[in-house]
Amino acid sequence: MSRSSSGFVAGLTAAALAAVGFLAYQASASAPDSFGKPDKSPAASASRSPKDKKNPTAVPAQSGSGERVVYSLGDDRVWLVESSGKAKLTFEVTPGTVDPAPGTYTVTSRTGSITGTDGVPIEHVVVFTTSDGVAIGFSAAVDGSTPKPDPAKKTGGIRESREHGDAMWQFAGVTQKVVVVP
Repeated sequence: MSRSSSGFVAGLTAAALAAVGFLAYQASASAPDSFGKPDKSPAASASRSPKDKKNPTAVPAQSGSGERVVYSLGDDRVWLVESSGKAKLTFEVTPGTVDPAPGTYTVTSRTGSITGTDGVPIEHVVVFTTSDGVAIGFSAAVDGSTPKPDPAKKTGGIRESREHGDAMWQFAGVTQKVVVVP
């Protein structure tokens, strides 16, 4: 009896994997070509206004409106912005060696845990684009570290603390707007 039940379970597992593969193919085939690509409109590519000297952690003025994640390349800082335009949270990050171009993107995928391109176990991976064949997104190292990346390696992970990784995971689902400013 155990042979027939193990065969039955194996068959169900194979069928489930085939169904998931087919659904993933359908989803990728029906996604618009612009999904995960930067918005090249003048408003999206406008450079950031000078840093607010009185409030250096203020949401960048040229980052658009509505609910969004804002990532400043120059400040190595992220803002989780509510629909009202107020920052729910802001924090510093450690960027990888490959930067995204300034523009407007959407979150294209999320992964609970995986090993990063630098060999470090990471969690709460929120990917929003690729550049030079490297996936770019936010993540937190399981060990809580945020070391500077090896400049000899192409890495797109924008590392945040585990606490901030949890906050990003809760805030940024697939299709969440991500605005990258200079």
